[in-house]
Amino acid sequence: MKNCFQVNPRDNVATVLDNAEAEVIRVVGGDTVAVSGAIKAGHKVALADIKVGEGIIKYGVRIGQAVTDIRRDEWVHLHNCGSDFDERSNTLDGETGSPTDTKYE
Repeated sequence: MKNCFQVNPRDNVATVLDNAEAEVIRVVGGDTVAVSGAIKAGHKVALADIKVGEGIIKYGVRIGQAVTDIRRDEWVHLHNCGSDFDERSNTLDGETGSPTDTKYE
């Protein structure tokens, strides 16, 4: 079984430690979560439903907010959350993280 890691018990996301598809993965030291689609290692999975505007909690602190409703088991990344620390986060490409507001020639 593949794993993800919840840093703090208050976190509503966990970091996926192995590339995962639509499968059940273990939250190290606790529960399981049925991942609803592909999530790459190092990315986040929601451990609870998170409504638009609610905080994304990792490390026991709010790191951002949901910009769309996020269901438990979904991939949490640039396509559905915005950073509380980087105002440009919503302009980054959801797959690569590259800026989309800057043109390179």
